[in-house]
Amino acid sequence: MSLVPEVAVSAAHAEAIARGLFAVAKSDGLHQAEEALIASFWADVGGTPAALAELARRPAIGASELASSLETSDLRELFLKTALLLAWADGKVSAAERGVLDDFARALGLSAQVAKFELLVKEYLLSHLTHLSNTTAVAAVAKSMSL
Repeated sequence: MSLVPEVAVSAAHAEAIARGLFAVAKSDGLHQAEEALIASFWADVGGTPAALAELARRPAIGASELASSLETSDLRELFLKTALLLAWADGKVSAAERGVLDDFARALGLSAQVAKFELLVKEYLLSHLTHLSNTTAVAAVAKSMSL
């Protein structure tokens, strides 16, 4: 199951996306799983660890700056789905993360799609558990995600 279609991401787009992901992750304290997801995204777009460390130290990107950096609907949807995936990386979306996500979604013109994208993210995450034989545990995870 693919969560997002292939999208061409320039270096400038990758930087804006990574800064946005850091803003979501840092809103309630950067967790190891979140940091790993950001690093994975960054490596996939050809970024270096040193450049990622520099991005992590920069001030959080604002919603309007993010929106102006991600001009197309494909890039905006890529960001929001990735940000939702990041927010769920530790098993729950905190109120602080939800606030940042909502601000970004509003600035990106995607407020109406947040619930749909979040459902897609949850289904994507659960699809990676379907091979497990412990169906009780999988059901418990699904319940904790309110599915």
